Amino acid sequence: MKKLISLLLLALALTFAGCGAPAQTPAEPAPAAAEEPAAESVEAVPAQEPEAVPGTETEAQAAEETPESTTLVVYFSATGTTRSVAERIAALTGAALCEIVPAEPYTAEDLNYGDHSTRATVEQNDPAARPVIANEISIDGCTTLYLGYPIWWGDSPRILSTFVESHDFTGITVIPFCTSGSSGPGRTGEALGELAGMGTFLASTRLSRGMSNAELQDWINSIG
Repeated sequence: MKKLISLLLLALALTFAGCGAPAQTPAEPAPAAAEEPAAESVEAVPAQEPEAVPGTETEAQAAEETPESTTLVVYFSATGTTRSVAERIAALTGAALCEIVPAEPYTAEDLNYGDHSTRATVEQNDPAARPVIANEISIDGCTTLYLGYPIWWGDSPRILSTFVESHDFTGITVIPFCTSGSSGPGRTGEALGELAGMGTFLASTRLSRGMSNAELQDWINSIG
């Protein structure tokens, strides 16, 4: 009987040993499955970090390319003659273009030279007249400013006085230019500088609407 029990115990031991070996087989893929996400996450981290670096460099380069100075062309035109010259100067210099817009536009009747009661005549005869400007013009960062206007009754329109008295021209070189049927600029440029009380105002130059671009470019080059 003892021998029979020993044989049965031996058979059972061999049976358990045979079942335990396959149990380890399903466990083998588990480490491989756990390693795959880890490998993916490791690859994803470097992929994100380099993207942020070029963006930072682009912003820095853009800041370096921002010009330190700005050239502006500011003009007042009631009939379009000064506007056409100002637009060409802006195109030749690459400057920004700004128009002085009166709060009350000038009509043909306002500019009637033959009627001494017209609005423009009354304003030009009053050195204290300051027509209101409707729009805001910023000259921040500007170092060179072309200032255009027509000649009215031998002088710059009073709205130019409003403009120069309303801005700080410190550190700005102002290049006045004017248009007219026959009158010269006189001392209009210097007079505007005296009203401004700051900045560098050059003498005004009379420019013709019929000037070629080459002639206009020669004038621009002569200023420097």
